[in-house]
Amino acid sequence: MATKNTKETAGAQKVDLHIPGIAYFVFAIILAGTAKTALVLETVRVSALMIGMLTLALIAIAIYLLFALKVAAQWEKAVVLRLGRFHGLKGPGLFWVIPIVDTLPSWIDHRVMVTPFAAEKTLTKDTVPVDVDAVLFWVVWDAEKAALEVKDYQSAIAWAAQTALRDIIGRMMLADILVGRSAIDNELQHVIDERTTPWGVTVSSVEIRDIVIPQDLEDAMSRQAQAERERQARVILGESEKQIAASFAEAAQAYVDNPTALHLRAMNMLFEGLKEKGALVIVPSSAVDTMNLGGLSGMVSLAQNNLQKEK
Repeated sequence: MATKNTKETAGAQKVDLHIPGIAYFVFAIILAGTAKTALVLETVRVSALMIGMLTLALIAIAIYLLFALKVAAQWEKAVVLRLGRFHGLKGPGLFWVIPIVDTLPSWIDHRVMVTPFAAEKTLTKDTVPVDVDAVLFWVVWDAEKAALEVKDYQSAIAWAAQTALRDIIGRMMLADILVGRSAIDNELQHVIDERTTPWGVTVSSVEIRDIVIPQDLEDAMSRQAQAERERQARVILGESEKQIAASFAEAAQAYVDNPTALHLRAMNMLFEGLKEKGALVIVPSSAVDTMNLGGLSGMVSLAQNNLQKEK
């Protein structure tokens, strides 16, 4: 929330004497000159009344300069009221005011300001409580309106932003909020800018920082997402099985009219299995008879026995 701050807190409204260091310096020089002048006049035997009147006059000038001399920073504008009525804007740099007659109720900061705001336990359109944190970037483009149209424009902007955020959340479904942050940012910027334009403030951008949902709902959504991923994995696996089956069917059509190629393929597969150390391959007896695999198996076994004896 925006609060009233000192001058160092940018943009806050306040009543401050705002006496710069140069005013104190001039005040000290005049006082020192007054004291020296009084001493000089005493040496030339000037009457005490004249010395007193001159001293009072110089002190009055010093006090006037102390409260009349003001300095505004490069990013500041001072709002000047003369006898309670708006007189003008002063700054940046050195300027003068009339003490007692002129007052400076506000020092307006023209830099880009940052205001964090939040909406806690706000119900969405589908009645889900959410906590949303956001940050607002804005700048004062008309210091006169910011000083005269609203009492505390920083607090007003913060409240306007929070109210707009709650209103937008209440009109959206939770799913839209979670996936549509950019849309919320744009809508928030438009709504807040409409409210703050009469105050001389324009909104540069709005950014959603975090969206917090209840833990139970978060767990349920996590389980739902996991189930959805598992479903997709099963669908992909089924599609792969269909493609493999189609490939086998195409290969079978190629071997229908070419039994020699089929035998060669079977022998190659058997050889690949038998060449692995300690492998056990079981084949139908019909395959042994038709492809003369008995002799091949015996030769492989004999070769393996010879290798074991050599070791």
